[in-house]
Amino acid sequence: MVATGFKQEHGVDFDEIFSPVVKMTTLRMLLSLAANQNLELVQMDVKTAFLHGDLDEDIYMEQPEGHEVSGKEHLVCKLKKSLYGLKQSPRLWYQKFDAFMKTQGYTRSNEDACLYTKTCSDGSFITLILYVDDMLIVGKNKGELSSLKKNLGQNFDMKDLGDAKHILGMRITRDRSKRCIYLSQAEYISKVLKRFNMENAKPLSTPLPTYVKLSTCDCPTSDEDKEFMSKVPYQSAVGSLMYAMVATRPDIAFAVGVVSRFMSNPGKKHWDAVKLILRYLSGSKDKCLCLGKGDASIIGYTDSDYAGCADSRKSTSGYIFQIMGGVIAWRSRLQDCVALSTIEAEYVAASEACKEAVWLSRLASDMGIPQHVPKLFCDSQSAIALAKNPVYHAKTKHIGVRYHFIRECIANDCISLEKVVSRENVADALTKALPQDALEHCCYLMGIT
Repeated sequence: MVATGFKQEHGVDFDEIFSPVVKMTTLRMLLSLAANQNLELVQMDVKTAFLHGDLDEDIYMEQPEGHEVSGKEHLVCKLKKSLYGLKQSPRLWYQKFDAFMKTQGYTRSNEDACLYTKTCSDGSFITLILYVDDMLIVGKNKGELSSLKKNLGQNFDMKDLGDAKHILGMRITRDRSKRCIYLSQAEYISKVLKRFNMENAKPLSTPLPTYVKLSTCDCPTSDEDKEFMSKVPYQSAVGSLMYAMVATRPDIAFAVGVVSRFMSNPGKKHWDAVKLILRYLSGSKDKCLCLGKGDASIIGYTDSDYAGCADSRKSTSGYIFQIMGGVIAWRSRLQDCVALSTIEAEYVAASEACKEAVWLSRLASDMGIPQHVPKLFCDSQSAIALAKNPVYHAKTKHIGVRYHFIRECIANDCISLEKVVSRENVADALTKALPQDALEHCCYLMGIT
């Protein structure tokens, strides 16, 4: 009821406001902008953020243990302010912050509900992104930056962290002379390796060797295997890998996607595959994602692996997007439908990538980044022809209407779909396990150094 009312009032789904994937993409785009245009990049933290919310309904709680009023132990307390532990607390905090930003003349993005922008008197932009209680502020006008920080401090209990150096488990290293920002999770990965006793494991050159094939046939069947796997922290390990993949490591996206399919009933072979990914990270934990080099055009790559899933025979879609020379968005996942041909699998993957390209273009515009038509590269000439030419009706009449979205986008010049040779298709690493030389080449193209 609370979330539904919030969506009706604000036009956004509260469950998606602090979505990690959306926030990471927005964050990387903002960092790319700061690096490319040599803007100021400062970080602030809200102390006890959820205590700032104003309740809009009557809520009662039992008296805290050890603080009961003598003679009135049977009574309850009526809350005047939001508290940690309330389901409403995140919503109330966001409402309070959103109202404050609007009073300061900032406009909330339609593409990301936690992105706010303001045009200064000199024509430059001040941009702020909020992730629960962490915020990054980017801008050229130092006077406006100082004014915003002062007003935030007067309205909320804030901590000024100065130039951004570390956020959400990622270390930010800046080279202003080269106009680059490097994102690294070396500390986080080291903690993950230590947690699962893999810090001294022999490193691997690829996260998932090409000979490893996983399926439900590898799930435990005997009582002995089930007993063994019940003591293995499989879900915890995969969850830790997911955060590294979402934040800075697109090179492990496919491998993490594969092992995550068996979360409900993993077997020994699945656990061995997880350890292979950890061994790969142990030898590459210092790798960084480079942002900021290049022009502002959005460039995407899409690819698919036909019928790669041994259990469902579904294909794997992958896409990756760059802006200003740095990778800001990527995805690797099984398609919802079973493709009947490689052309159809590529077409479905391109359509999914097209939706991301349109969203990224709008997000960039909200940040004040001038945009041309986004370019989407695909290594299937047949899929490109299918997207551009509706004459292929006989081959596409069984394809869901949602996947023909790409045709409308091409017709309206929302994106440009072009051919790329397979070796230069960066998304190849997100759809299948690659040999070492091919993976290293894709990492180079991604800007992972």
